[in-house]
This record gives sequence, C-alpha cells and structure tokens, in this order.
Amino acid sequence: MNRYKQRMTLTATALFLPLMVACGSAKGDSGAVSVQQPVTGIDWRVDSLTVGGTTRQAPATARLRIDEDGKAAGNLGCNQFSARATVNGDRITFGNLRTTRMACEKTRMDFERALARALTTGTLVAKADDAKLTLTDGDGDRVQLSRGAPA
Repeated sequence: MNRYKQRMTLTATALFLPLMVACGSAKGDSGAVSVQQPVTGIDWRVDSLTVGGTTRQAPATARLRIDEDGKAAGNLGCNQFSARATVNGDRITFGNLRTTRMACEKTRMDFERALARALTTGTLVAKADDAKLTLTDGDGDRVQLSRGAPA
C-alpha cells in the first residue's frame, strides 16, 4: 500500500506540477510570478532566528526537515529533535517536540531554546522563495531557512 501511495504521489506531482508552474499567480504590476513551493521533503538549513526584533545567526548544525507524513526532525543548534508537523497550505504547526539532552556552549543552548520556542508556540506561516523559506509566527518572529544538505 505504501508503494502505491508513493507512485500515486509521484504521478500526481508529475501531472500537476507543470500546470501549477504555468499558471502561477501574478504579483501586482511588477510582472513577477510566484508559485507556492513545497516545504516538505526538503532538508532546510536554519540560517537565523529573529525574536522581538533581534536577529541571531544559527549554529552551523541547525537543520529542519518535514516529511510528507508529518514527521519533522533536525537539529536545534546543539540537540537533535523530532516532532509532529501539520502542514495545511502555508500554515505549519509543530507539536510533541522531543530532543536529545546534550549540553553545549551557552550561546548554542540559548539559540536552541529560542528556536524550539519559536517553532512550537503556535501556527507558523511559511513563505518559500527559490531556495529560501521563512517561517513567521503570530508575533512577527521569524525563522529564516535555506536549502541545504543534512549535517
């Protein structure tokens, strides 16, 4: 059954992706076309976190991946994590976050706590643009990510 679902997903993607790219949606008078890009199935590198107007650069180890089945995993900066992710259009909600319990230097641990809080305090709005992804919460705090190979 799992193989069947994979084949159907690939078939649907092959059929509908060209249509989505061709249609797109125009933005104002600029002539630019935007296409909703998927956020699942991609290894994202966390670049930075902006909370309360203050931006922090992420440790090189910070990663995130959301699979189509709702499993999310990665690294918060020091510790590995796993979580459930619900993706509904451009809305993402993370829940049931579990982490390893390693200790790192204070700066990495502070970033890790802030990132975990940003990911789990409510529904995030995702905006994908080329190889970049921005997750924004209701307070305007942002997680900036870019496509990157897993660590």
